[in-house]
Amino acid sequence: MLRTHHGLHLLGPADLPDMEELTARDPVVNVFADYRARLTRLDPRWLGGEVWGYRVDGQLVAACHAAANLVPVNADLDAVRAFAERAASAPRRCATLVGPADQVDPMWDLLSQSWGPGREVRRHQPHLEMRTRSAVAADPLVRRTTAEDLEALYPACVAMYTEEVGVSPEAGGGATLYRARIAQLIAKGWSYARIEDGRVVFKAEVAAASPYACQVQGVWVAPERRGEGLATAGMAAVVDLALADVAPVVSLYVNEHNTPARRVYERVGFTQTAEFTTVMF
Repeated sequence: MLRTHHGLHLLGPADLPDMEELTARDPVVNVFADYRARLTRLDPRWLGGEVWGYRVDGQLVAACHAAANLVPVNADLDAVRAFAERAASAPRRCATLVGPADQVDPMWDLLSQSWGPGREVRRHQPHLEMRTRSAVAADPLVRRTTAEDLEALYPACVAMYTEEVGVSPEAGGGATLYRARIAQLIAKGWSYARIEDGRVVFKAEVAAASPYACQVQGVWVAPERRGEGLATAGMAAVVDLALADVAPVVSLYVNEHNTPARRVYERVGFTQTAEFTTVMF
């Protein structure tokens, strides 16, 4: 059992009930970690990494998903220190450190001393939620995509990712893996788009879902079609569709500086419930 700190343990399948109880303390904010725990049953073979738990008097009080994304859950400063110490004890494997700002910010303060500067640090990201259908008219042409839409959808996903992250998902030979990821989202029924004449003009995906919430990512409008209201009507459709059969709460987080997107989400009916920080490597 991993013990790099007196309260730190490597979680496994037997710890899943405790992990589910922990994420349920804030199930919308913690939807990513909850989804990954349920999907993998905390088996490292399926996680592609580990989940670290922090126990006090035997009770699981915090956790940290440590794979492609480093994501703390319910971590106070003692847990943050333990997770940062564990992360710094090995070469960095994650592409992002992301989560509630009150956990990620102190964790990054510690990790940056050994990992060096990140490629980009995005602070003050509003975390938004909706629990009811939008009062805005939904775009009737936004629908779930099918396998037949993959060829049209893939270029739009690459464009969105490159614009958002600052590097292409195809870099370093990543095209095959990224295409498989898009196909997987389509197969789950988590990909939504408006497609005109074989070209995507609006799209969004559900990135994670639990019995309590889902998290939307990848919202994108074709550059030449921006300003037409496609994002507002499109997101209203995504919210309506996701609430109908994915989860009872739709959530997302957005960059502080992305004023157009923040206005769209406000018009659709999202309200802020937390603040995130994302560190990108």
